Parts: sequence; structure tokens; C-alpha cells
Amino acid sequence: MAFSEYENIARSANRPKPSAPDNLGVIEESEATGEVAALYQHFREHFGRPDVPGILKCFATHPPLLRHMMDLSESLIFAEGHLTRRHKEMIATLVSVENDCPYCADSHAFFLRVHDGSAEVLRAIKGGQLESPSLTRPEQGLLVFAQQVNRSSNEIRRLDIEKLLMEGWSEAQVAEAIHVASLFSTFNRVANAFGLKSQGLLALYDNEPSARTSPDATHERRLA
Repeated sequence: MAFSEYENIARSANRPKPSAPDNLGVIEESEATGEVAALYQHFREHFGRPDVPGILKCFATHPPLLRHMMDLSESLIFAEGHLTRRHKEMIATLVSVENDCPYCADSHAFFLRVHDGSAEVLRAIKGGQLESPSLTRPEQGLLVFAQQVNRSSNEIRRLDIEKLLMEGWSEAQVAEAIHVASLFSTFNRVANAFGLKSQGLLALYDNEPSARTSPDATHERRLA
């Protein structure tokens, strides 16, 4: 099983080279042994990416955590669920931009573009212009809610949920939005604290046609 965005990276002759984080060392692929080496190999084979991304290496000091993060990525982040991949990547990009995380903002902006996010949608999200006409009214409401989860989750009340329900989202979709926004709040902090730099994946998408091809991506928009 391979993931379309990672296949695009693998096909690219100009794919970015992995770089070490600035602040704290990680277990690099060349140094990995035992369970970590096996998990790295599983990632390369199962996800279809030729190298292990830096964010996963940040969890390798605790192999059970690394394994759980890989499972979480496959079952929630990189999967169609109650929310589409497109909507998940919109939330991931927004939260990562808000938290000033260059590593995650770049990666998930790339994934958003691969999964049918237009340049206009990406510009609106990166600029915090959540009332942009490039976003549907339900999408605007969902992203404002994701902002609230990231900024002030303690202030969320049932009325906030009911607003989303009235816009057509289900309770399961709202729950998944909370999960995605909260997880990226964590991922951003891990990436920033370790000192992970941007991988340059969005530039790869913009500059190389092969990075734009996503034959297996689902482009359905559940709330148009």
C-alpha cells in the first residue's frame, strides 16, 4: 500500500533531501537498529516514500510511540474518514500556519494541493482569510472552529458545535475536526522544539508537474 502524495515525492528527481533538525538529534535512518530500523523499513515500504520524514524520527527515541504515530498517520491523518482528506489537510495547514511551524505548514500545504485544494484556498488559509469565497460557508465555519480548538479550546461551548451542525456537518465530523486540529497542535510543537526545517515540498509541487499528479486521491467534496 502506497500513498499518492508520497508516490509523487518518490517519482520526483528533484525531491528534497532530508535534513537534520537544528535543536535536538534524532535517530537517522543510517543509524537505526532493532525495532526502530524495522519500523523505518516498514514506513518506506508501506507508505511508498523513499525516506523517513523528520517528524517521525522525532518519536523514534521511544519505539512504541513511533509505531503508534505511524498507525495514527495511516488510520486518521492519511485516510478518508468522516472528513475528506482535503478537509483534514485544510485544518492541518491552518493550525500549522497559526502555530508558526514551517515544517508542518509546508508539508500539509503540499498535501492540500495534491488532494484538490486550489491555490486560492491555500492562499486564503495561509493568510487567515477564512471568509474567502474560495471556501464554502460550511468550510469557513469548520476552519473558524479549528482555530478555536487551537487557540482557546477551553472557551468552546455546545453552541459552537450546534453552529456547525446547522451548517451541515455531523457530530462525527466535528469530533474528527477536533482530533485533527488538536493533533497538529502537538505535531507543530514537537517539530518546532526539535528544530525541523521546511522540507520544501510545496515548492516541489509548484515547480514540478509530476508532483501534481494524484491518481488515487479522492476529490469528492462532501459539503459543496
